[in-house]
Amino acid sequence: MINHVTFPGLGIELTLNRVAFTLFGVPIYWYGVLITIGLALALIFAFHYSRSFGIDADRMVDVILIGTVCAVIGGRVFYVATAPFEYESFRDMLDIRLGGMAIYGAVIGAFLSGIVTCRWRKVPLLPMFDLAGIGFLLGQGIGRWGNFVNQEAFGVNTTLPWGMYSEGTYNYLAHTKDVLAAQGIIVDPNMPVHPTFLYESIWCLLGFFLLWAYMKHRKFDGELILMYAMWYGAERFVVEGLRTDSLMIGKFRISQVIAAVSVLIALGLWIFMRRKYRGIPHKVHYTAIVKENGVRKTYEFEWMLGEKPMNDQQIKQEIERRRALEQPDEQEAVPQDKAEPERQENEALQTAEEPNNELPQPEEPAKREDGQAESEK
Repeated sequence: MINHVTFPGLGIELTLNRVAFTLFGVPIYWYGVLITIGLALALIFAFHYSRSFGIDADRMVDVILIGTVCAVIGGRVFYVATAPFEYESFRDMLDIRLGGMAIYGAVIGAFLSGIVTCRWRKVPLLPMFDLAGIGFLLGQGIGRWGNFVNQEAFGVNTTLPWGMYSEGTYNYLAHTKDVLAAQGIIVDPNMPVHPTFLYESIWCLLGFFLLWAYMKHRKFDGELILMYAMWYGAERFVVEGLRTDSLMIGKFRISQVIAAVSVLIALGLWIFMRRKYRGIPHKVHYTAIVKENGVRKTYEFEWMLGEKPMNDQQIKQEIERRRALEQPDEQEAVPQDKAEPERQENEALQTAEEPNNELPQPEEPAKREDGQAESEK
């Protein structure tokens, strides 16, 4: 459980214990602790900026929780399915405390579950993927340090000043040098190796800050997840070529192939969508779902990207205003069969209350049969 790590070119020596602490006699490993920290920070980021992407934070919780579980399952299944060795038992296949997670399997698991859960919880899919892409970079940048503690996911020999050496690197290279030689990779167990975990951590954290700065200038929903695929894919293609523990299909490194394909597809889609939305201001769309008389009703809102998102109080006030406008006038709501008797009653009352202002007319003089008026006496 103890690794003595040195960086000979830098004169640095470290002693690392894989176990962070014990809980009720159960060892808790740094690998899991660091992944949890990365996930927690990504969640805090997502909750803080969810409204800026038009996402309801309460409904987003289900997407994240289910996505996290599926990411762990997908990462482990991908690793076990492509591992160059056989596990002794099914229990060993499930034990991830000592490492053994394929990042692309985790990403695939998270995105597939995200598609289903977003539809179920009425969360906008592409904005959710944009937010998740930034969170992935943050989580990966921190989680990679778990590989350092475990002394895994390192590269081939190097003479660079930051080359790393430990009992872990020596034992692994001594055990696999023949297998690596068959792949055309010549290694010396006694020499320092590339700390590829460090390369990926720095690259992911740099990408996180770049996408964070750019997210207020995105041109369309889905742009950030495409940029994530290009940024991470380019790094993974290069760094994977240095590693000595790549999962293989024949002579091809699986992660390198996936990285190259993802970069090309994402780049093509990004260029196409940028042209499609050129000159069109980007709007953020938000859907509020409320219950009215036991029935769910949706209210749509939108604001320009860069504007301050509407808060809960503003949305509530706007919903109340729209409800008031939708209510029919009370008089118009009176049924016709009830309105007619009421109208006749009002007319009768008005007639009875009107004063008779007409003066009596004088009687006409009686007429004779010959048509002449009879003279008054």
